[in-house]
Amino acid sequence: MNEAVCIDCMEYMKNIPDNFFDLAVVDPPYFTGPEKRGYYGSKVSKIGVHRDYPLSPEWKVPDFDYFSELVRISKKYIVWGCNYYNVVFSPGRIVWDKCNPGSSFSDCEIAATNCHDSVRLFRYMWNGMMQGKSIADGHIQQGNKHKNEQRIHPTQKPVALYAWIFSKYAKPGYKIIDTHLGSGSSRIAAYDAGLDFVGCEIDKTYFDLQEQRFQAHISQQSLFVTGG
Repeated sequence: MNEAVCIDCMEYMKNIPDNFFDLAVVDPPYFTGPEKRGYYGSKVSKIGVHRDYPLSPEWKVPDFDYFSELVRISKKYIVWGCNYYNVVFSPGRIVWDKCNPGSSFSDCEIAATNCHDSVRLFRYMWNGMMQGKSIADGHIQQGNKHKNEQRIHPTQKPVALYAWIFSKYAKPGYKIIDTHLGSGSSRIAAYDAGLDFVGCEIDKTYFDLQEQRFQAHISQQSLFVTGG
């Protein structure tokens, strides 16, 4: 199973049994106004990513109730942006080094996890048109920009990041949830890894964009298989 649902994740989670999902990998918003272009600059970036966020009025930073539900329905979790929330997480951390020194944005992003008690590091370049070559050579820029991932969301994370996460923290048969699907990178990585996956996205515009991206990906994968 691999599906996306256009729904408020709180509405979705309230009907899910305790510990139903093996792993939650989530990237919730950590401030209330991503539609305010002052944070990102112009309406459209130099590489064509729209930053005006045509988001639903329900958009909000998750509160304690959200995290309580997330922990209730999931055996393990990985929560990106943990440093922005006034919530006590387990001591484990995952650091994504974006290999983008000199950028006005953060050099890295931090996730809290109860998968381990230590700190793990993943290096993968992600700055505009500068993207990593592969999971193994993430610190090296992809030489062919035509192979870069299409950017459809201002806070998009690379498929490679989720592929690395699933290779480390998921097993065959695991059920995965992403409560804030966004660009759908987690969904694509879960599909490639053969994992059961559910993603929630409250905004119809971005839900449709990720659906188009996902369908394009599986169509391309089918061509590779049939063309063998």
